[in-house]
Order: sequence, then structure tokens, then C-alpha cells
Amino acid sequence: MLIEGRNAVAEALRAGLPLKRITLADGLKPDRAIDEIVRRAGEAGVRVDRVPRRKLDELSDRGNHQGVVAEAAPFRYAELGRVLKTVPEGPALVIVLDHVTDPGNFGAIVRTAEVVGAAAVVVAARRSASVTGSAWKAAAGAFAHVPVAQVPNLVAALDRLKEAGFWVAGASERAEQTIWEAPLDGRIVLVMGSEGEGLARLTAERCDFLVSLPQAGRVGSLNVAQATTAIAYEWMRRRQGAG
Repeated sequence: MLIEGRNAVAEALRAGLPLKRITLADGLKPDRAIDEIVRRAGEAGVRVDRVPRRKLDELSDRGNHQGVVAEAAPFRYAELGRVLKTVPEGPALVIVLDHVTDPGNFGAIVRTAEVVGAAAVVVAARRSASVTGSAWKAAAGAFAHVPVAQVPNLVAALDRLKEAGFWVAGASERAEQTIWEAPLDGRIVLVMGSEGEGLARLTAERCDFLVSLPQAGRVGSLNVAQATTAIAYEWMRRRQGAG
């Protein structure tokens, strides 16, 4: 797996992610981020190479590497059962992605999960975005701090989460309740549908209730990453208000 960008690589080093090597573009001007990367790489025994920038352009998925690329071992997903054992009693949020396929959206959602204090993100093993360099960059290193569980069956995973005391809320434009009215308190599983199709039928049927975002403008709904952020912050607001 390739991790691109100064902040993403620095965060990987801070989190102790095993890196095989780091490649820097020739001629990079020293700054705080580059200095930290070189220092932490030395402390961790990670090899640092310098190459012409065009070499990094060839490696990069999106050409936005900022002169820094790191090669890491494949991402290790968490096991849902172990994740549930670490979730404390009381309010908790788990975000379940129903076949979200865009790595940028995936990474942005994991970043939101980390910011609001979610306990975990759950994804399907098939027909879903995986943890690639693009996803890691979009997450700004949040994959190092939020457990991401990959499961073979989302419906079974939702049943397991319900057994652990969670209420399941599915995001849907067809919901009768907005996030301001819905019971987004306590132990909540937030299910977000795919970019094109939304929630799958079986997934929606497993939800205890559906929620939508209030809308005042005329433009279509937010994309899945933006919508996740809005709903997750409503959960966070209520958790802090209850405290």
C-alpha cells in the first residue's frame, strides 16, 4: 500500500504503522513536516530515498503526493467481535458503510469517525472501497486511530451490533424523520448507503429507523461523506449535551 502526502505519511509514522520505505522528491525545501518525517523515519529504522519528482508522479494514484510517498504493508482490518469488546458502556457510535466504493469518500468518512469519537467503522468485504493510499490520504491518517472492521455480511453484522445494545439508524432521503427529530442518542449504528444506490433493501430492512438531512436549498443531496459528517456531528452534539 502506498501512502501519499506529508501529513498522511507523518501520521503513519506517529502511529507506528510498519513502513517499508519512504521516498522523497529531490529538491524539497525543508519544512516542519519533512523534518519530522525524516526524523521519525530514522528513529523507526525506515529507509528514506530521494528520487526525481517524476518518479513519484508515476507512483501516485492522483498526482497529489506533495513530494512524499511511503510504502506500507497491507492494511490490517479489525475483527468485529474484538472491536465490540473494546466499546465502553454508554453512548457510542459505529458507522457502517453499505458498499461505499469511492476511496476518497471512504477515507473522508473514517476521518469524520475519528474526529467525532466513533468507536469503529464497518465495511463489507466485497464491492466496497478498500484501504488504499488514496483512502489513507483522504483520511489524513485517521486509519491509524479508528478500528475498521471488514465483514463478509453486513446484515449479519448489523444483527450482531443490535445484540450488543445498539440502535440502527439508516440514512435515506425517503426517511420521514430528519436528524433533528430522530432518536440519535446513546448507542447508535449509522448506516450509510452507496454513492449510486443508497441503502440496499436488506440493509434498510435491518434498520430500526431511517433518518434524512433537512434541506433548505434546491441542489441535490450531499454526497455520502458529507452526509456522514453532518449526521455524525448531530450524534456528537447530543452526546456532549447529555454529559
